[in-house]
Amino acid sequence: MAVSVLGLAAAYLIGAIPMGVLVARLAGGVDIRRHGSGNIGATNVLRTLGPAAGVITLLGDIAKGYAAVWVAGTLGGTPTWAGAGAVAAVVGNCWPLFLRFRGGKGVATGLGAFLAAAPWAVAPAAVVWAALAAVTRLVSLASIAACVALGMAAWVVYPPPIALAATVVAAIIIVRHRVNIQRLRAGTESRLGQRARVA
Repeated sequence: MAVSVLGLAAAYLIGAIPMGVLVARLAGGVDIRRHGSGNIGATNVLRTLGPAAGVITLLGDIAKGYAAVWVAGTLGGTPTWAGAGAVAAVVGNCWPLFLRFRGGKGVATGLGAFLAAAPWAVAPAAVVWAALAAVTRLVSLASIAACVALGMAAWVVYPPPIALAATVVAAIIIVRHRVNIQRLRAGTESRLGQRARVA
């Protein structure tokens, strides 16, 4: 039991690594929290510093989600602990100890986590994300819809512990998008391709 709990703690700390902040400092010498939307995720890094930095941030966030689930699942030994590790990784990303609990929205970290924990549920979610992002160019809308798809697919394909974890993560990510939802309703949400100004 102690080893399993240690795995969850490790999953949280891995998830809490602020990839966007680190990449932005290395790539442009800026604090990404002071530019664009102020978010530390790949979308804001992309808009602020361009495609290379955005892609590196995206891949880093995906990798840490995957690694967190691998660690939690390996130490715990059951799907329940892998699912709990996915939740812990996303919680770490959204409320990181290293940034005084002010983090990202969890989308890329959640993607990496469920690539490890529930890859067959990720597939339909990825299709939903890609289709909506291509048609609307609204990353937030695509991410919210993909979370719903992930949760639904997980209940169809995977055992309850994994499906419950997917549902919890989807709920966290959607709540983290509450400001985006307000802007979507107002018609003022930024679209993919718009650049943020770096002071």
